[in-house]
Amino acid sequence: MTAQAMQGTRARVQIIGPEFAQWDALLGLIQASFAYMQGRINPPSSALGLDAAALAARAKTETLIVAQAQNGTLLGCAFCARQQDALYIGKLAVSIGHQGQGLGRQLLAAATDLARQQGLGLLRLQTRVELVENQRAFAAMGFVETARSAHAGFAQPTSITMEKHLVAITP
Repeated sequence: MTAQAMQGTRARVQIIGPEFAQWDALLGLIQASFAYMQGRINPPSSALGLDAAALAARAKTETLIVAQAQNGTLLGCAFCARQQDALYIGKLAVSIGHQGQGLGRQLLAAATDLARQQGLGLLRLQTRVELVENQRAFAAMGFVETARSAHAGFAQPTSITMEKHLVAITP
């Protein structure tokens, strides 16, 4: 467990184990932080169709990283899945009231640590074509566009894959 300070907010960023029980709160966090996409992206985000049981099931096959306030309130999350050559980061979410305070960077730093522990030198994520502000934010954190893909039924790309090569840490 790592305690990290943000500008004006103290948060604990950690990998969550099987004892986690705040699935409804996590669902609310994800859906609220993805709500701004409604009407901007097509097709709609899969986050809006999630339920607490689906999140709990996902956490059995992926690693869940959360950021919590000192009182236990959920402030952010990311699901991480090992792929053959990379750690895939999905459902990266930061609560509306805590965006722009470095919490997303802290979640990605925890994902970086996890990737290194698994012997992986690459982070991968996807963002939507329409969300240019997300693309800029990820680029500012060292991610580069590596591919575009289309959801089923779409002729034009709907998603952008971005990757970040991790610098090896030598002892």
